[in-house]
Amino acid sequence: MDDRLFRNAMGKFATGVTVITTEHDKQEHGMTANAFMSVSLEPKLVVISIGEKARCLPKIKESGIFGVNILAEDQQDYSMVFAGQKKDEVVEVTFERLAGVPVLQGAIAQISCDVVSEYVEGDHTLFIGKVRDIKLDDSKEPLLFYAGNYRSLETITV
Repeated sequence: MDDRLFRNAMGKFATGVTVITTEHDKQEHGMTANAFMSVSLEPKLVVISIGEKARCLPKIKESGIFGVNILAEDQQDYSMVFAGQKKDEVVEVTFERLAGVPVLQGAIAQISCDVVSEYVEGDHTLFIGKVRDIKLDDSKEPLLFYAGNYRSLETITV
């Protein structure tokens, strides 16, 4: 099967946009990802999937913590900065702390986690995180991603 066909098919699944954050050597780090989902309510667990070539992979392994920041529609710049798409532009990134884990200010949801398991599957590592704390901001709409483009949420009345 062609890699492009696979990528195009996966792109047909509309997702929110997250930035995964961690701390390593007293410095905050992050990467844009859409491979995130909830796993369990009791205990409260989530999973993230990080590619083997991602610079954040060894940092999460060593720190044992990560934050999931579900981006608001006005945070496309954050997504692009942490995806390496805005290397030449200066975008001010503001971190704060949630239960000791670095998270992005202004995200519609911030989730701080401890790594409890990791599994190498294919060219990715799946990290299972036990949730330490959650902070929500219901005043904004989410940033969405579909078929390689950023999108906005539109309410459809039935």
